[in-house]
Formats: sequence, structure tokens, C-alpha cells
Amino acid sequence: MRIGELARRAGVGVETVRYYQRIGLLPTPERPYGGTRQYFVDALRRLTFIRRAQGLGFTLEEIGALLQLSRKDCADVQRATSRKLHLVREKIADLQRMEGVLAAALARCKARGPHAACPIIETLARSDEAA
Repeated sequence: MRIGELARRAGVGVETVRYYQRIGLLPTPERPYGGTRQYFVDALRRLTFIRRAQGLGFTLEEIGALLQLSRKDCADVQRATSRKLHLVREKIADLQRMEGVLAAALARCKARGPHAACPIIETLARSDEAA
């Protein structure tokens, strides 16, 4: 398949495919003399892997490392994934804390008197509650 079809089937743009080639995530097939490069199912699988890994929060640098590790030892991949899971859990805790602060500020806003200061602005100005 040609690059356009590969990109379409993977759900990315042609420039994304070229970018992944430039940074080494996707091999660039040889161009036959006078012809166009042909991509095969392995390129589609790799693009799918990259997209799924990005969807799980892995950076392109981490994805490159995973692609290298996958050829060596599953235990290394497991350690990298455990680190990513730990970071995701930390982000979830941060988001839950932020949700609590925002919900409390909004509740104070709804309960405020007509001439009282805006509780949301007051909450954001306080160093003990701000996200």
C-alpha cells in the first residue's frame, strides 16, 4: 500500500507517518527506482501500536523505548508500564483534588449573598486551596 492508504487505515495523516519515520518510530521503506514506496501490514501494525500507546498516555519517546524493549525482555516493558501506571494514578489523584476545590468554590458561589465577593475568585487567590 502507498503512504496515503497506510495513513488512512491507521487513522493518521500522511505528515504524521513521515514524522514518525524522521524520528525513527517507523522504518522508511526503500523506494524502487522510478517507483513509489510500498508499505506492508507490519507498518500498519506499528502505527496502530503507536496510536494505542499514545492513547494510554505514553510519549513518543517512551513509545520508542517500548518498541526497542519489546524485542528484548517483557520484564522491561512491564517495569515501564508500571511506572506509567503510577504516573497516571498520581494525575487522577491531582484531578480529583482539583475537582473538589472547584466544586466547593462553585457551591460557595451559588450560596453567596448579592453583594458578597466572588467565591471563585477568592478561592483562586488563596494559596491554601488553589490547584
